[in-house]
Amino acid sequence: MRHKALSSLTKRSNRGFRGYSVATVAFYGPDDRRASKVAVGVVTREGAEPAELKKWFSDESDVRDDEVINQAIVEFIEQQGVKTVVVADRIIGCPHEEGVDYPPGGKCPECPFWATRERWSGDVLH
Repeated sequence: MRHKALSSLTKRSNRGFRGYSVATVAFYGPDDRRASKVAVGVVTREGAEPAELKKWFSDESDVRDDEVINQAIVEFIEQQGVKTVVVADRIIGCPHEEGVDYPPGGKCPECPFWATRERWSGDVLH
């Protein structure tokens, strides 16, 4: 990743699987260029839902470049006793939540960029 603030998380991610607990770090944004939200989930065993989930937001900057947010993520991961860190290598979708910010089954009215894209690849749907 090219974001300097993420260097600590990237180094931890590059170590590979070291056992559970696993922290997953996912980035979301209005498009594929600026991440306005990061969500970190902590999974304690294989197949389990996250035992802990924390989110950080920025209305103005890219959360991947925010030193304060990234330090808070590192502290959260350390507090949770995480052994393995997995970091998404791209923005994986809209920062708004289906069923919370817009109706279930719909498209986010605030993020038209994602309305025609597959969230994991960013490819345009036909």
